[in-house]
Amino acid sequence: MSIIIKEKVLEALENIDQQQPQIDSFGRSYATGKRKNAIARVWIKKGSGKIVVNNKDAKPYFGREILVNVVKAPLELTANVDKIDVVATIVGGGKSGQAGALAHGISKALALFEPATHKKLRVDGFLTRDSRVVERKKYGYKKARKGRTYRKR
Repeated sequence: MSIIIKEKVLEALENIDQQQPQIDSFGRSYATGKRKNAIARVWIKKGSGKIVVNNKDAKPYFGREILVNVVKAPLELTANVDKIDVVATIVGGGKSGQAGALAHGISKALALFEPATHKKLRVDGFLTRDSRVVERKKYGYKKARKGRTYRKR
């Protein structure tokens, strides 16, 4: 049964490759990426590989090299690190969630900018939103699952 599903997915992906790129009059593609409570609005266009987040360069904005690597992962996969400029505005969440949201937005924008990259991005999981969010605190508990210590006497 899973073989049939895989074949249908591959057929759908082949149809996506035949789509036209969605580029505006400024030569940009737009997408929204999300992760935890962070929302990233992302515009990509042909350029020299500069990544600007909230009017700052990516390295000083995120502060940690690992977060910059998370952001650049979809560009490295599609061999577009030095070919595409990224401009993004991010609101909400912490730095890690923002980096994940930006990577998700870049992936979606790349799929619209160059439809041939859609299949590669989909297979590596860059187009799927990571739906894990913080679990809510419950009544009578100290945290989401941490209860009080039970004492018999």
